[in-house]
Amino acid sequence: MKITLGYSPCPNDTFIFYALTHGKLDYDFEFEETLKDVETLNRMALLKRFDVTKASFHGFGFVRDDYCLLRSGSALGRGCGPLIVARRPINQNELYSKKIAIPGKMTTAYLLLQLFVPGAKNIVEMPFDKIMNAVSMGTVDAGLIIHESRFTYPKYGLVKLIDLGEWWEEKTGLPIPLGGILARRDLGVEVINKIDALIRQSIEYAFKHPAQTRDYIKKNAQELDDDVIDQHIKLYVNDYSLDMGGGVVAVEELLKTAQGLNLIPHSSKPIFID
Repeated sequence: MKITLGYSPCPNDTFIFYALTHGKLDYDFEFEETLKDVETLNRMALLKRFDVTKASFHGFGFVRDDYCLLRSGSALGRGCGPLIVARRPINQNELYSKKIAIPGKMTTAYLLLQLFVPGAKNIVEMPFDKIMNAVSMGTVDAGLIIHESRFTYPKYGLVKLIDLGEWWEEKTGLPIPLGGILARRDLGVEVINKIDALIRQSIEYAFKHPAQTRDYIKKNAQELDDDVIDQHIKLYVNDYSLDMGGGVVAVEELLKTAQGLNLIPHSSKPIFID
């Protein structure tokens, strides 16, 4: 059975999917992978382009009727949320009128920005790896940064205004759910559960053989510095990635909050298919 698979070129995703896509596991599926940035994946999910795909949890809110969440592969945790950065300190009240670059309107980062600064209208979408330079050059007043950018923004002479992950954690007491792996509901329970188990095996393999994953990660990474790659993986691939477990409460809270504010469509579909 052929399974189309979409995930990002970021180190956490290439680390997670290395074994699955490099013949390290036993399975009967034929996986056809495509690597795109997460906002592109979000928008491709709207078109049901992939059988299995990485998506922002905000993006999941738009495709929940067609996709369910898998228990493995998520980016969820503490101290790993998006940051708002600028060239100089700007307080929360000032942000409402500032031009802010974001990595996409379906990213969880943008959902958090809408919760933190609900009246912000001067929004500019751009690829996540272009934001810091745009802020540094003065093209925008502030930037909403994700992924490895949280480790490298000081190199651009930027200051952190707020860590939206920490803000969420203080507000809710819950970890921040950033993104997860989705599967088309019409694949059926048996196939979905098999794929979910394979993703967990792929993560376990990567944890046991991290050196094997390095060439693949560096081939696709925006930031090639080994220390940054290591920090990225350590931060975004954790116990919640192996199995979401109790982290599902955080996902439910994020989706409930977004639905309550009409920021995503209302859906009665369960998060998981089983």
